[in-house]
Amino acid sequence: MKPVGTAPPIAPARRRPSVRALRTGLTALLAALLTALLTALLAPAAPAVAATERASAAAKPDLPGNTPNPTGGRDYFIDATNGRDNAPGTSPRNAWRSLAKANATTFRPGDRILLKTGEQWHDQQLWPKGSGSAGKPITISAYGDPRARKPYIATNGKVPSPFRADGTKNPDTVGLTGAIVLRNQQHFEINNVELSNDDDFATDITTGRYVRDGIMVSINADLLPAGADSIMDHFRISDVYVHDLDGPSNWQRIHYGGVNFQVFGSRNYKEYGTGGYYFKDVRIEDNTFMKVELHAVQFAFNWFGADGASSGQYDESGKFHEGWEQLWVRTRDLYSRDVYIGHNYAESVGQGAIQLANTKNMTVEYNEVNGFLERYGSVSVALYLWAGADSVMQYNEVYGGPYNEFDGTPWDLEYTNFNVTYQFNYSHDNPAGWMSYMGNSSNSVARYNLSVNDNGVLVKNMLSTNYSPTYFVNNTFVYDGAELDYFHDETFLSTVYFLNNIFYNTSTAKSTPWYRRTGALRNAVFSNNDFYEASGTPSSQEPADRRKLRADPKFVGDPAKYPTGLGVKQVRTAAAHFKLRDDSPLIDAGRYNPRLGTEDFLGTHIYYGAAPDLGIAESPIGEKVDNPVDDDPIEEEGDDRVNLALGKPVTASSTHPGAGGTLTADKLTDGDRATRWAAADDASYPITLDVGFGADTTFDEVYLDEYTDSGTNPRVRSFELQRWDAGTGAWVTFASRSDGIGHDLSVTGFGSVTTSRLRVALTGQLPTEVYTPTMTEIAVYRTA
Repeated sequence: MKPVGTAPPIAPARRRPSVRALRTGLTALLAALLTALLTALLAPAAPAVAATERASAAAKPDLPGNTPNPTGGRDYFIDATNGRDNAPGTSPRNAWRSLAKANATTFRPGDRILLKTGEQWHDQQLWPKGSGSAGKPITISAYGDPRARKPYIATNGKVPSPFRADGTKNPDTVGLTGAIVLRNQQHFEINNVELSNDDDFATDITTGRYVRDGIMVSINADLLPAGADSIMDHFRISDVYVHDLDGPSNWQRIHYGGVNFQVFGSRNYKEYGTGGYYFKDVRIEDNTFMKVELHAVQFAFNWFGADGASSGQYDESGKFHEGWEQLWVRTRDLYSRDVYIGHNYAESVGQGAIQLANTKNMTVEYNEVNGFLERYGSVSVALYLWAGADSVMQYNEVYGGPYNEFDGTPWDLEYTNFNVTYQFNYSHDNPAGWMSYMGNSSNSVARYNLSVNDNGVLVKNMLSTNYSPTYFVNNTFVYDGAELDYFHDETFLSTVYFLNNIFYNTSTAKSTPWYRRTGALRNAVFSNNDFYEASGTPSSQEPADRRKLRADPKFVGDPAKYPTGLGVKQVRTAAAHFKLRDDSPLIDAGRYNPRLGTEDFLGTHIYYGAAPDLGIAESPIGEKVDNPVDDDPIEEEGDDRVNLALGKPVTASSTHPGAGGTLTADKLTDGDRATRWAAADDASYPITLDVGFGADTTFDEVYLDEYTDSGTNPRVRSFELQRWDAGTGAWVTFASRSDGIGHDLSVTGFGSVTTSRLRVALTGQLPTEVYTPTMTEIAVYRTA
């Protein structure tokens, strides 16, 4: 058994960089005094409460356990020093001693399990049985002296393994890995406790199969009796301090963290019912997490099996989703819902601090993350939602991330999200970049966010096409171009709009590197953005923007002296540093779009004057526009010429049978570069693509575009353009190239051609490529 008192001292509820040195000194002084005392007494004492917290304790409201039970349920008290397990437990004088006594009890709705402040329970886990009911939750909380340390459960890694010997998850033990455990239980409230779950605070686990949580709440579909409720309702977790959760730094296909909600099922998702297996009405707020693995908060990841080709699905547009993308959570209505996660502080997190999944109607706000991905050998981000819907992340602050080539950013527009918005967030000093961006999502919006010195990649790793365009609007980016890797590191495969943003490069030596791949921004539409280079030299890669500015924004504060250490409650104060001065050229320089929403970062109405301002803050100058109308849609920008091939039938000599039959030649003339045709793997050259106009058509330009992504390069080396000669009944070549197609190739210089049919004959493949060609578009224009 670990001796009482060997856990780290309790941390203040919130630590700030600006006072770290002072508190380090106080901690060192307290540690020295405690060490002397421990040595003298030879009996370790409980760690002392930090002086700053003790001084403020008198101002705190009384503990729930010191007041009458508002539900009329029965109260049960637990005292690790003076309690007795043969006592009734129903009063402080007749308290139980061990958590095992509570674990053996089935509690009724309205009951409270009350732990005495200043007490510690080592090598124990709390798993009370029973569930509450509507209006009568079961409560786990504290009683005693509110000035004393929170009751402390130090489980010390004494939890069962969730794995069988072969590494698969064990349905009997999965989810039983917390200092506090709830399994297939609902209507619970947990507050005013301290938790840890580490067998050796001095050594980090790097290998092995260990899973340890602070609070573990699970739905175990395999253990639900037939006909049992699979929807777990009403959870409140607040004023909980979780520290020192240790686990390996490698991915082992299971999540764990300070507060962890998960859904488990050992079989394929198709073997379970629909419209269930989720959590609802959950609030996780005002908690503190220090040095935890993998996450501070992990909410609702669904671990039904989704492996193998049969687990994939085609969506309504014909897009195929691998099973791991979890489109099935949407189609089977397995979303958790009505969730609030707010006002939590996380410091020194092993992987992603706040990982959320499979949830809709979620608000995540005023959370502060100070250091993430500190002890993990793979990728993640600080705060994000995976396979979710109808949710917003706002007023969060993230800093202190790592440098990481893949992900590593504060935020992430992840796979299979529908109607997810990131707004009013402040990130700074994250060397991996600003936003990861995966795809297969619909109506993703990032607006009025502030990024300072998120040097790395600002918008990172677009790996898939989307259902609908993504919008990045009215964000302010302040970065060092000499430290920035790129604005974008891959290739946008679907339309992305960048509107009313400020790109402020502080480097006087290097202009902004906008991309590393040719054609990376071809699906990005920029309008009304400010591209400011402190060097005075525009970047040679600067995106096309017909309404661009290159002006100094004239922020009210010095960008080099951006605020830090204010705390997330003051996130608007930090943002106000980047308001525009009244003489800024960016006032009224923007463009309205409904994705701007209704207010800016500071709560100011959108918009005043002739047009919205650029960046995160609207200046209330000019007449207020109460009900703006988008009379100049950015969505209608682009090539306004008539594409003579649009919607025309196409015949291919070879078509790939994969992707559920969606790689057909008609995609080449549908006007959508997010769709594509592909030749079969065994196609022989020439591979021909014949466009039928239906009548003689005159043109002087042919546009061709190949498909690429992070693993797909251009493949065509040579091609010919041919017209159908009805008089001779033969194809006649009028143009040819031997230097490839790639992206956005316009073939001209052949004069005017009149024909009823056009053939694109792919005659050769690049020697570096193994697979046959795949293309997104053939367009035909008459420019003369």
